[in-house]
Amino acid sequence: MKNVIIKKTLFSLLFLLSFIGFSQNLPLSKDAKISVLTCGLGNESYSFFGHTAIRVADPSNNIDVVYNYGTFDFRTPNFVAKFAKGDLQYYATAHGFGDFVNDYTYEKRSIFEQELLIPQELKQKLFDKLNTVIFSEERFYTYKFIDKNCTSMVVDVINSALNGNVITKKGNTDTTYRSILFPYFNGHFYEQLGTSIIFGTKVDQLGTKIFLPFELKNSLEKTTFQNHPLAAESKTLLSFEKETPTSWWNNIYTYLFILAFVVLAHNKVVDKIYLLILSLIGVFFVIVGFYSLHQELAMNYNVLLFSPLLLILLLFSVIKNKRWTYRFAVLHLMFLAIYLIVLISKAHFFIMLPMIITSGFVLVRIALRNKKRIPIII
Repeated sequence: MKNVIIKKTLFSLLFLLSFIGFSQNLPLSKDAKISVLTCGLGNESYSFFGHTAIRVADPSNNIDVVYNYGTFDFRTPNFVAKFAKGDLQYYATAHGFGDFVNDYTYEKRSIFEQELLIPQELKQKLFDKLNTVIFSEERFYTYKFIDKNCTSMVVDVINSALNGNVITKKGNTDTTYRSILFPYFNGHFYEQLGTSIIFGTKVDQLGTKIFLPFELKNSLEKTTFQNHPLAAESKTLLSFEKETPTSWWNNIYTYLFILAFVVLAHNKVVDKIYLLILSLIGVFFVIVGFYSLHQELAMNYNVLLFSPLLLILLLFSVIKNKRWTYRFAVLHLMFLAIYLIVLISKAHFFIMLPMIITSGFVLVRIALRNKKRIPIII
């Protein structure tokens, strides 16, 4: 979730080598502390949900290092295609705690620390595991929005060191992933709308896995290990109030204005442009559904609203085939009714409702324009 440029990555490796050398088994002193860092929310897309990292601090050995599983390189060949497909390689890095704090101070994002209350031998095991990962091919992993990210990877490496599934999600397990995500988009309306549209049925499953930083923070507060709390009380290392951005265009009002214009214009050209945009989004869904390995994008019922078949409706309208234009308009009104039933219990129902209403108006107008009139014989 946090982008670290390649120069800082190289510096971090040199930094680690300076005190570890080529050995991955540097003994920690009894003063060593290992903690989980939870970082506050930002206003960049990669920082909407916060960040998770692991800190190892051992003053006796002059060590204070942060291990970060959220690194990616924008200069990766075919970056966008790889990200869309779902085979983009993220990787783990390590860098000095001072640099880490400076980064978040600059970004005005809070940092919370929870020290792990585990025996010395488990601290050593976790430290050795982290260094093994950093200096091997294990540092690379294929990013998955829910199943493999900077938070879930931290959970996995700690659980591995503790020899069991010790850290599990506490609370909010009866809420869907989509519902959990929704509040994080405060001040980012079109990002919220976009994720509502592009995510499929996976995010409508109950959120039983820890996949967000503050979920891990909250779960650590309630987790016990060997009959005592796994983590000490959270400490605030940096404190900033999240600044909610304001934008003249990135808000619900421009969204409603555009849709209201489509409804009130009552214009054939405007109706066709609106349906063309919906159909092209639908074509994108179909392509991504076959191309992408992201399970979050699969089985996307939003295609009922953004139907690729709208292109056929537009084609019949252009060639003035009224019979088939009418039939496809009625077909898509049926799709719209099914979509409304499917959506009514979902977290994004209200954000999609204005678009459903707009599509209903447009499709009814097209159906009425092309309905075969019955002649009246006097």
